Amino acid sequence: MHIHILGICGTFMGGIAALAQAAGHRVTGCDAGVYPPMSTQLEAQGIRLIEGFGVEQINLTPDVFVIGNVVARGNPLMEEILNRGLPYVSGPQWLAENVLRDKWVLAVAGTHGKTSTSSMLAWVLEYAGLAPGFLIGGVPENFGVSARLPGAPRQEPEGSSPFFVMEADEYDTAFFDKRSKFVHYHPRTAVLNNLEFDHADIFPDLAAIETQFHHLVRTVPAAGLLVVNAREESLARVLQRGCWTPVEHFGSAADWQVGEVTADGSFEVLLNGKPLGRVQWDLLGEHNRMNALAVLAAARHVGVTGEVCIAALGQFRNVKRRMELRGVANGVAVYDDFAHHPTAISTTLAGLRARVGQARILAVLEPRSNTMKLGVMKAALPGSLLAADHVFCYGANLGWDATLALQPLDHKATVHDDIEALVDDIVAMARPGDFVLVMSNGGFAGIHQKLLDRLA
Repeated sequence: MHIHILGICGTFMGGIAALAQAAGHRVTGCDAGVYPPMSTQLEAQGIRLIEGFGVEQINLTPDVFVIGNVVARGNPLMEEILNRGLPYVSGPQWLAENVLRDKWVLAVAGTHGKTSTSSMLAWVLEYAGLAPGFLIGGVPENFGVSARLPGAPRQEPEGSSPFFVMEADEYDTAFFDKRSKFVHYHPRTAVLNNLEFDHADIFPDLAAIETQFHHLVRTVPAAGLLVVNAREESLARVLQRGCWTPVEHFGSAADWQVGEVTADGSFEVLLNGKPLGRVQWDLLGEHNRMNALAVLAAARHVGVTGEVCIAALGQFRNVKRRMELRGVANGVAVYDDFAHHPTAISTTLAGLRARVGQARILAVLEPRSNTMKLGVMKAALPGSLLAADHVFCYGANLGWDATLALQPLDHKATVHDDIEALVDDIVAMARPGDFVLVMSNGGFAGIHQKLLDRLA
């Protein structure tokens, strides 16, 4: 089958492209404004990428057009598909029908930590010899790709793994299907990591997102498992609306809990109050420890022992763009992180602060997500950035005044609408021993390399 993917360079749709090609389909795709790591991953896989959404792509005559949620009415190629009555399907539906059917899906949902947690979970299953398939909204360093089909388990070298790990996003499916993506996946093991207000472009309030999570809970069978963050009142409300599946909590003394934490980031795991072992790893921050607890519970549900899971976490190498060191120039370390929500910004900074102690942190922020551009979270930004010694913000293309929003930080905040002026200011302030933390969910005009080049 030949499939042509509209919006192929998003992490989710790019993952579908990789899975489809690995399954033997011919894959082409189109997008606009592409940037790594997905564009380079597609190139490495030999998938033909067309810039833009020109109507001439109709002449490729694919068997079906797979539509990403970046595509809206008015898109010229989509309008031509509709006018001609050509077959099309959403990415999540294509995935459910062609990859996930008959699989034991382990889905990781939540406002924050989906990518890191699903990457950890896929690695733990891999370490245990279960050879899972996965589709993750980032590139786990342990695998080097964001998606793959299930392989042959160590225990059954002639077979195919039944397990598939999904990063389960609550964003809407497509312009013609306004349900959250995750209702298509029908997980047997579902992690509900946390739940805050986000995606203000499609959800009016937190209650609307809770309804979507309720719909997800409705799809998990009684023979399955819900792994739920015990600290989230929003998730408690979701379960109160109906739950037909056993539940294990993490962050609670009743089930999974973090015990002693040492300065190097290692921590003890407690299950029902009893020590299970100690995770020795390089990751820091309470959010990563909570992610690990969720993984321990989910992995145990598919038969991985606590001992094996803890050993696997010790070899987890994190995800590209999650506190990724991009380089050191003239004694200044430049980190890249995907943080784009005040809670994620705060926890990311807290993790770096725990690592570097009293060293200076220069935070560089691009408020790029749809929610951030709308200014819904602007009041929470100053508080989320308090752990930084200075904050640089790229204020272009916002529907609100970043300088005004960051006034509570006083002299600690600088706002620029020009990338080059922003780089100049950062370079002028940085000195050997500093840590520059760049936070954006986009390419940020290649600012990481610009900084390293100028600092050298």
